[in-house]
Amino acid sequence: MSANKTHPQPVVLMLVLRGQGERQEVLLGRKLTGFGAGNMVAPGGKIEPGEQAAAAAIRELEEETGLQVTEGAPVHRATILFRFPVRPASDMDCQVFLATSYQGEPVASEELEPRWYPVANLPVDHMWQDAEHWLPLIIGGEMFTATVIMAQDNLGVESVQISPW
Repeated sequence: MSANKTHPQPVVLMLVLRGQGERQEVLLGRKLTGFGAGNMVAPGGKIEPGEQAAAAAIRELEEETGLQVTEGAPVHRATILFRFPVRPASDMDCQVFLATSYQGEPVASEELEPRWYPVANLPVDHMWQDAEHWLPLIIGGEMFTATVIMAQDNLGVESVQISPW
């Protein structure tokens, strides 16, 4: 096996939207632990062995925010392949889901401090630098596969390639 061969971690993100038009908001949160701590992120995490991606997204949302989404409610909106050339062990294959129907109110967990943000004013300055390339597209209704190549500092973005479905 080549030293450059990676085995990306399968992960999920769950975007939850509420409201419409100028009042539309998305649920994001400050990551409190682990890789990327301090950044604003969408709820999500690793897919457990034998778990379907949509079920993982629903589970992660509830664990991190307390919100409940019924199975079948989330829509698969994107596949994002994150590649870290300097740190291939951090590579991730991410399935992104979007839900507009949920129960409960968001509460903080050990991993995430959730908060609603206006879609018109996303906190991209406090997110991974790649988020500005794909987050508005998903919220805007687009469906795609994206490959994000991270820069040598593992923070910036070297390139983003988006292929619509």
